[in-house]
Amino acid sequence: MLSLNNVSVGYKGYLAVQGVSFKISEGEIVSLIGSNGAGKSTIVKTISGLLHPQKGEIIFKNDQIQQTPPHEIVKKGISMIPEGRRLFGRLSVLDNLLMGAYITKSKKEIEKSLETIFDLFPILKERQKQRSQTFSGGEQQQLAIARGLMSDPSLLVLDEPSLGLSPKLVSDIFRIVKEINARGVTILLVEQNVYEALETSHRAYVLQTGHIVMEGQSQELLKSDLVRQAYLGM
Repeated sequence: MLSLNNVSVGYKGYLAVQGVSFKISEGEIVSLIGSNGAGKSTIVKTISGLLHPQKGEIIFKNDQIQQTPPHEIVKKGISMIPEGRRLFGRLSVLDNLLMGAYITKSKKEIEKSLETIFDLFPILKERQKQRSQTFSGGEQQQLAIARGLMSDPSLLVLDEPSLGLSPKLVSDIFRIVKEINARGVTILLVEQNVYEALETSHRAYVLQTGHIVMEGQSQELLKSDLVRQAYLGM
């Protein structure tokens, strides 16, 4: 579904990501793991069209998208849930969700999407008139994911969904990620919470200082000495 081929991305003469290649097949959950500053968010922004690579190509469903603007990437079927949630705090839950459906012109399709969202996130149905800024961190993360799903993406990119959440809420979010995937959405999970990311995903890539240094089945990487020592404190 998605492949990055020898992608390098820089800021002001500094290459934050260098020669990165990876792929995601339809139906997978793939994790991109690494410490803070490894270049994970740079890759997310590049896939989403917020940044453009200095070299390399990004292929989504056989189309090159490395120079495609963000709104066109959403139309192609990629939805990104940004780090920090980025909700419209003064808007209600329902209005936040409708903002996520801006590319959909059909009222019936929007109603169908809302029905799916409220089935997946019952709390959003209960509080759809409530301002999003009054939500707890976990509730806001659910709303951010739900808003991203309103464009009916085939690929959902999650940038640090567990950031700032309690352990119980982290478990809830990753359970929801698995359920979304079970409903047919392919997922790229970008995370510092290495253990939960590997427990949730099928395959993973390890990013260090802008380079992919390891890749493999998630359960195999959980057993890797390098991953255990560098990220799990074992």
